[in-house]
Amino acid sequence: MNNSPPRTVFTGGLVFDGTGAAPAPADVVVSDGRIVDVGTGLDGDTQVDCTGRTLLPGLFDCHVHLTLNGIGLLGALQKPFSYQFYEAAVNLRRTLEAGITTVRDAAGADLGIKQAVEDGLLTGPRVQISIGLITQTGGHGDPWMPSGQCAGLAVPHPGRPPAMADGPDEMRRTARTLLRAGAEVLKVCTTGGVLSPRDDPRHSQFTPEELDILVTEANAQGRYVMAHAQGADGIKNAVRAGVRSIEHGIHLDDEAIDLMLQHDTWLVPTLIAPVSVIRAAESGIEIPEAMLRKAKEVTEAHANSVRRAAEAGVRIAMGTDSGIGPHGTNLDELPLMQSCGMTPAEVLTATTSSAARLLGYDDLGTVEPGNRADLVLVEGDAYDLTGLASNVTEVWKDGIRAVRRNTGD
Repeated sequence: MNNSPPRTVFTGGLVFDGTGAAPAPADVVVSDGRIVDVGTGLDGDTQVDCTGRTLLPGLFDCHVHLTLNGIGLLGALQKPFSYQFYEAAVNLRRTLEAGITTVRDAAGADLGIKQAVEDGLLTGPRVQISIGLITQTGGHGDPWMPSGQCAGLAVPHPGRPPAMADGPDEMRRTARTLLRAGAEVLKVCTTGGVLSPRDDPRHSQFTPEELDILVTEANAQGRYVMAHAQGADGIKNAVRAGVRSIEHGIHLDDEAIDLMLQHDTWLVPTLIAPVSVIRAAESGIEIPEAMLRKAKEVTEAHANSVRRAAEAGVRIAMGTDSGIGPHGTNLDELPLMQSCGMTPAEVLTATTSSAARLLGYDDLGTVEPGNRADLVLVEGDAYDLTGLASNVTEVWKDGIRAVRRNTGD
């Protein structure tokens, strides 16, 4: 009697393996949630006909906000507190349907959301969480408004403790509090931002001493730090402190790029984020004039910075800031990355194996034996990045088909 787990073979199509190599004909065998063989002429107990399609590793988005649905503050203030968790369930599903099988939540999702996905209560990508956004008083994450009222998009609760810190001692306590709450990465604002009313994206926030303490606390627990960093000085402070990834990187200068290369620091561009702010305003959502102005001002500088970073060889991983824009539209980021001079192969690599390395997953991001069987099937040419979102037909997570659409098998 054969007690071996059943084998599913994906056959007849092309495979983009995540390494940057061009798609090529190959069969892929999956068993017990893992890829067990890649080659030609392979067999299995169940066959998935991939004729006319390309098989890719499960895609990553390294910067999402699962509990956020747009930036219309007035609408957010009208929603009951618990509503965010039900919205997160929908956002998770939409993200998975887009072909994204792993995300890093850049503030908002708590340990309960992560565990609900792991336990099968919610359908969605696996989630790496940062819990909260560490900000100084008057910083990018400070919910204070010019009226004197505090009105943020993410209200603290027992699973998402407050994350404001001023000075080394408060930074240490905040880091430890977030780690206790389950943070797998700590997120800090080292510059102002587009969506904060009273700061400038070019101005730095937190001192080098404060950032050093944050990185030390993260490293002591085997964690790392990601930095919302848009202005050059704040980017350089973050890199020198040992932050693992720069999020946005809008105003990179030559020194910042050189430092990132020296420290092997990652860039997560989120090119779609300011575009999403502009689109929201055009759709009729009320956006404060200062925020809209900043979004329009940074768009060109943002693209230029990413182009120069890519040309210099900075390590890049895909991220979108979804939640600022609609969840499920994550792949809109890919053509923007291509427009910054990255080839389709480089963009897809940034969305698969490179993103897996950034997030610390050594068994995801490539189609090779031993890896977890996160797989995406797309119709036609996988290098057609503009059409990729509409061409996703199946999404498999840990060897189980989670999404299926427009297929005849």
